[in-house]
Amino acid sequence: MNKIFNKRTGVWLIAVLAVGAFFSFKRGDDKTFQVAKNLDIFNAIVKELDMFYVDTIDANKTIREGIDNMLYALDPYTVYYPEDNKSELEQMIKGSFGGIGSIIMYNPKLKRSIISEPFEGTPAAKAGLKAGDVIIAIDGKDLTGKNNQEVSEMLRGQVGTQVKVKIDRPQLEGGYQPLEFDLVRQSIQTQAIPYADVLQDGVGYINLSTFSGNPSKEFKKAFQDLKKQGITSLVIDLRDNGGGLLDEAVEIVNYFVPRGKTIVTTKGKIKQASNTYKTLREPLDTEIPVAVLVNGSTASSSEILSGALQDLDRAVIVGNRTFGKGLVQVPRSLPYGGTLKLTTSKYYIPSGRCVQAIDYGHRNEDGTVARIPDSLTTVFHTAGGREVRDGGGVMPDIEVKQERLPNILFYLIRDNLMFDYATEFCLKNPTIPSAKDFVLSDADYADFKKKVIATDFKYDQQSEKLLKTLKEAAEFEGYLSEASEEFALLEKKLSHDLDRDLDYFSKDIKREISSEIVKRYYFQRGAIIEQLKNDKGLNEAIEILASPEIYRAKLTAPVDSIGKKE
Repeated sequence: MNKIFNKRTGVWLIAVLAVGAFFSFKRGDDKTFQVAKNLDIFNAIVKELDMFYVDTIDANKTIREGIDNMLYALDPYTVYYPEDNKSELEQMIKGSFGGIGSIIMYNPKLKRSIISEPFEGTPAAKAGLKAGDVIIAIDGKDLTGKNNQEVSEMLRGQVGTQVKVKIDRPQLEGGYQPLEFDLVRQSIQTQAIPYADVLQDGVGYINLSTFSGNPSKEFKKAFQDLKKQGITSLVIDLRDNGGGLLDEAVEIVNYFVPRGKTIVTTKGKIKQASNTYKTLREPLDTEIPVAVLVNGSTASSSEILSGALQDLDRAVIVGNRTFGKGLVQVPRSLPYGGTLKLTTSKYYIPSGRCVQAIDYGHRNEDGTVARIPDSLTTVFHTAGGREVRDGGGVMPDIEVKQERLPNILFYLIRDNLMFDYATEFCLKNPTIPSAKDFVLSDADYADFKKKVIATDFKYDQQSEKLLKTLKEAAEFEGYLSEASEEFALLEKKLSHDLDRDLDYFSKDIKREISSEIVKRYYFQRGAIIEQLKNDKGLNEAIEILASPEIYRAKLTAPVDSIGKKE
């Protein structure tokens, strides 16, 4: 009797505990319950689609799109990489990949991918592949109908493997010369320091293009080499540097500030996502004047470097407001060889501010996001008491007005007219002067103009578009008939005049053509040298470094602001 009673009592207790646990689970951990519930719903929907949808679905494609849309709703940096696409993530982290070492681009007129830029010292450059070469086949496989991504994937592969590339090379007299190249894939490392040199008046210059790989090691070598050449000040160019590894940024800051300084603090939901990064070594130079060039594409680790040097009053920042990415991602392993690059924390630079400029957690009704308004940002202070703000990237100490590129330039680039001209120029000229001495002659530009006009080149003019809009508004409001003569005069003055526009915007167009030409002979280093000619940001940096008084003043807080730290 007791056994029966005990057995029944045990069953009853288990039932009560189960029900209690269920309701406790729902009440005490509703978030976990909601996750489990919605995963069951998602799983059921996929099964229903697979079994009953009118057309056969591609499960991989459908589920991948669901994953991508879910992650995009969070922020654009949280990304899923399946096993067959992990090479992209590895390249991002390591700054290297197995390939031939060339940028390719799709030419819509030829409906083929072409070599856009072989990298110096890589298999592509060593074998003699040139910009303008049309890629016809890879390992005997015809590339008709292949897009740029597919061609790129065929060129990449395991380091040490061979690949046969068949190309058509443009000829000066017209037509193409078919050529074949047998290449051995190598580890293609992104060049962190594509150019470093001594400029005028003992100013050192280092172009730092990425924080992937091991840029701190390259930077240290470049800086020490420049010091041996007697530099008295330094410009670090971070323009268009999209970031990379946080540790590398901290290491480079350490070259200029004392040991033991807090450079970055990360704060996340879990304890493991929160860390403090300090300078761990003795610096290389705490006295040399430093200017840092930044722009709207300076992001992530680049903002850590520039923002930390600003917060510690160690460098003058020159240029335009940076991108504003204050989020940290870490890779998380997933089943079946996948990886999730996951935003786990925000980072805060020495003043305590976060540079994150976009609030992805609060979207508009249409799903869009916007920058945090300046009115909602908070004032922080540098080590010396200067005011800086959060929520909007890194604001430069010296702002350089951005030049607006003419509309015609966009269309010339889009239609590959400058690229094709550079290809023809190289066929005519086996050599050119050094990158520093090269100048596109007036005769060369006249030749370019003639070729553009001969192509029946068309482009939109913003003034024509605005005039059309104004005319439509005037007609709607009943003013068009009264102002018809004025509109006719404006239309006449604003009509397309290609010859006039090519002359009026010749300075900008010549600069782009020159950059494309110099790159063919001197690779990326040459292109940077060409772009630095008459560079407003660089000139501003050199000017302030040449004046110790102004330099110190820029790094010193106004007297009335000292002691007002928050």
